[in-house]
Amino acid sequence: MLLTGPEIKKRMVGENPDIVIQPFDDRCLGSNSYDLHLADTLKVYKHTIPFGMRPAIEYKGDPSLHKMRDWFEFSTRYETYRSNPNEYDIRNPRYLIDPTNPAHHETIDIKIPETGLILSPDVGYLGSTVEYTETRNLFPEIDGKSSIGRNFILNHHTAGRGDDGFCGQWTLEIHVLYPTVVYPYMRIGQIYFKEFTGTRKPYDKNPTSHYNGQMGPTPAAPVPVDTFLKDLIQKQK
Repeated sequence: MLLTGPEIKKRMVGENPDIVIQPFDDRCLGSNSYDLHLADTLKVYKHTIPFGMRPAIEYKGDPSLHKMRDWFEFSTRYETYRSNPNEYDIRNPRYLIDPTNPAHHETIDIKIPETGLILSPDVGYLGSTVEYTETRNLFPEIDGKSSIGRNFILNHHTAGRGDDGFCGQWTLEIHVLYPTVVYPYMRIGQIYFKEFTGTRKPYDKNPTSHYNGQMGPTPAAPVPVDTFLKDLIQKQK
């Protein structure tokens, strides 16, 4: 069962509330959700950015002031791109991500200026919400606002669902369809809360939880390869 806006606020009251949202403002409370905002720092995986290329561009306020050359730190690298675009093609396997390799999760920080930052359709960005949340006895879920979707900004890929007991800021996996400007504190999504049945297994009490208490954009933990499944499959044969 999905909580209404008034019920969300009601569950935030008391000595041990089911919901914590910090900061909180009534102007961000909707019919059955609470609006979340983009914090001013992004991260990108260093391994995925070609040498001499910028992962994002500070917005000058007028699209006509920007050229393809702006994506490159040096004019020589732009000329290299023009003569050999394959070197900068994200489909080039040299830029692959190995989810099991911690080295591929090393990141570069990017500050979003108040004037705005242009994101590239060729880059994946890790962002975070301004809001810190705690959820107990409920199942939290985030999604994009309709206006964000209609600007073709994807604010999460598969990680829009949280866990009972999760505490922290939400990491966003941001991707855009076109070069798109984002701003700090822009409304980037909304959080919902659902009731569930069954015995609790709180995220913050689970020793295998990777991301509890995260603050700011948090890179991926290495994805495990569970070789023990081979033994289980062999036993079933």
